[in-house]
Amino acid sequence: MAIKVENLNYIYGQGTAFEQYALKDVNFEIPDGQFVGIIGHTGSGKSTLIQHLNGLIKPTSGHIYYNGQDIYQEGYSLKLLRSKVGLVFQYPEHQLFEVDVFSDVCYGPKNLGLPKEEIEERAKEALTLVNLDESLWKQSPFELSGGQKRRVAIAGVMAMKPEVLILDEPTAGLDPKGRDEILDQILELHDKKGMTIILVSHSMEDIARYADRLMVMNQGEKVYDGTPKEVFEHYKELEAIGLAAPQITYIVHELKDHGVPIDNDITTVEEAKAAILRLLGK
Repeated sequence: MAIKVENLNYIYGQGTAFEQYALKDVNFEIPDGQFVGIIGHTGSGKSTLIQHLNGLIKPTSGHIYYNGQDIYQEGYSLKLLRSKVGLVFQYPEHQLFEVDVFSDVCYGPKNLGLPKEEIEERAKEALTLVNLDESLWKQSPFELSGGQKRRVAIAGVMAMKPEVLILDEPTAGLDPKGRDEILDQILELHDKKGMTIILVSHSMEDIARYADRLMVMNQGEKVYDGTPKEVFEHYKELEAIGLAAPQITYIVHELKDHGVPIDNDITTVEEAKAAILRLLGK
C-alpha cells in the first residue's frame, strides 16, 4: 500500500475567530500503480490535501502513512519522502528558477547528493520522457510556452525517480492539443513505469478518460470515492455541490430518455461512439 490517509484534519486559523476546516476527517488508501483523479470546486480542499501527501503541510490531526510508515513520526526523512512522492504545482513558474532547462531538471538529483554523471543522466532521461526537444534544453525555462514549462516541471520531478507523481491542474491554461499531449504523456508514465498518479483537475472529461478511480472533495470532506462510472452516476448530486459530469454523460441520459437503448454509465466520447455503432450494427 503506497499511501494511507487516516482521520486527516487541517484547520486554518485554529483558535481564532476565523477558524475554518480546510480538511475534515479525510480517510483513504491508494495502492501502488493506481491512477487517481481528485475533483472539487475551488476551496474544496483538493490542493491542501495533496500538499499533505509529501509532507509540505503538517495536519492539525490525523496520520499519513507512506509504505506503512507515518511520515510525521520522529526521525522520518521528509527529504527522502519528497524524492519518492513528487508534486507538480499548478503553476510551473513556482518550481522553475534555474538559468536553463537542463540545470533546472538537475536541481533535484543534485540535492540528493548524487554524482555529477548520474545527475546529468537522470536529467537527460527525464527530459526525454516528457518529449521536450533537446534544442530547448539550454534555453531559459521562462522563455518557453506554457505547455513546455509544464513538461520541464514534470521532468524536474521525474529526475528524482519518484514512485508517486502528484499533479495539481497540470493542463490549466493550455489549448486542447497541449492538454492532450500533457495528459497522454502522464498516462504513458503510468503505463510504462507502473507509477502511481494522483491528478487534480477541473475537467470531468479528462478525469473520465484517464483515471481508474475518482475522489470528490467538498468543503474539506471526501464525499465520493469510486470508479469514474460509479461517481458520475451521481451527476445530479455533483451539480448540487457545484460540479458536473462529463458532457457525454448528459447526452447519453438524454438519448436514454428518448428511448434509445444505450448504457447510462458511459463517461467518455469513445465509449459513446462504440455503443452507438453497436446499436447501428443491430
